[in-house]
Amino acid sequence: MAEMAISTRRFFISTYLGLLVWNVGTTWWIWNATATGAVLAWLANSLLMTIPWIIYWLFKNKISRSGRYVLLIMAWMGFEYLHLQDWGLSWPWLTLGNVFAMHPDWVYWYSFTGTAGGTSWIWVVTLLLFHFLLRNQFKWTLQNYRWVALALVLLFAPILLSTQRLYPRLATPSEKLEVVIVQPNVDPYQKIANGTTDTQIEKLIRLSKESLTDSTRLLVWPETALYSPFGFNENNLQEQGQLEPVWQLLKAYPQLTLFTGIESYRWVERPTRFSRPSSAIGQEFEAYNAGVVLSAGQPEIFYHKSMLVPGVETLPWFLRFMDSWFEKFGGVTAGYAKQDHRTVLRTKSAFTIAPAICYESIYGNFMRRYSKNGANLIVVITNDGWWKNTPGHRQHLHYARLRAIENRTWVARSANTGISAFIDPTGALIEPKGYDQEATLRQTLPVLPPSPTIYAQWGDWFSFLVLLLGGVFVSLMWRRSKKS
Repeated sequence: MAEMAISTRRFFISTYLGLLVWNVGTTWWIWNATATGAVLAWLANSLLMTIPWIIYWLFKNKISRSGRYVLLIMAWMGFEYLHLQDWGLSWPWLTLGNVFAMHPDWVYWYSFTGTAGGTSWIWVVTLLLFHFLLRNQFKWTLQNYRWVALALVLLFAPILLSTQRLYPRLATPSEKLEVVIVQPNVDPYQKIANGTTDTQIEKLIRLSKESLTDSTRLLVWPETALYSPFGFNENNLQEQGQLEPVWQLLKAYPQLTLFTGIESYRWVERPTRFSRPSSAIGQEFEAYNAGVVLSAGQPEIFYHKSMLVPGVETLPWFLRFMDSWFEKFGGVTAGYAKQDHRTVLRTKSAFTIAPAICYESIYGNFMRRYSKNGANLIVVITNDGWWKNTPGHRQHLHYARLRAIENRTWVARSANTGISAFIDPTGALIEPKGYDQEATLRQTLPVLPPSPTIYAQWGDWFSFLVLLLGGVFVSLMWRRSKKS
């Protein structure tokens, strides 16, 4: 027992250190946004990643090799499914299926399985090759060739099957409408400085007018484009003097709808789970990282960011004992309020928006609910400048390509400092604007009737299928091993 304990300890330590190296090596750029948050994210996520491996280790001598391979796949996919839920420490940046984001033409079938299909694909091929090397030790016999052939078939078959011919044909668009995206390139640290709100709004309007035409039906500004140190009151937005230039712009283009990020708040009559008291008057209010649909003569339609960044925008309830300590290092413990339902945002035109603020576009199961509810255009507004010019903003961009495939819809992405782009339903980038550039994009997009994909309709059904079939297989292996 003592030897087993020492062996388990060594396995845990070596596994944890390996996963920590992977986490730091792939998401090191988070340090530019928050050093403390980055360290906590690396340490916590690496620890959570050890759970599937510990499960594998504990059962490795109790079931057959094939049984424990299946158990490892099940455990990992269960871990990834947990990370796609809003449970407080959700961190799906390293979902294995995301690795194909730069090659969307390989994974058109994500419209059926989502990224879970890619994760299982990676695991099956990897374990087949590992088993071949472990068992045969590079001895080339006829049986060895069969193992290699099987691994190669499983490796290339999904790529060969992912062709334009097999990709479901898009419905005939009802009409085509013009969309303009603005990339103002405002330094995120300058954005939050006092006295810069008017200057930022003037820049947004100037850039918008450079590309707006009488045919433009949707204008997109990035996350927190409308920013004030104290936020804007959602209950009387049209009375905010600083926003008068925005209303003038919309009056000049009466057919235009503006979707923009906004830092906002609302007073509440009684405390809620997200509210906090105002230091000035003591009344409770909720703060939001929000998006809003604005158009002339129409009431505002707000969306409140739902997937909040752990440690930066919120702190899980089970870590609230760290409130005072965390605030000293720049964290937001009271956090933003959020909404729990996936309500689509309707515009004056035929566009029905699926809004995504910041890293919400990483969550496939989260975004597909908009398509199920009738959205025909995904609009991503983000501010990736906190990470500076690192792989972070490019990684974030490419993940949105997977959302286009999963939902078979267009994506309009407005990033404050870049990269802004249009993405077609096959994941192809249209007119991407580079990082640290002041730019606008104009594109005429087809308005596709809502036709949710298998994934949009059923979500992570593939994960449940793997867990179900894998559970049955492992149970049979367990019973067989007990008998023998």
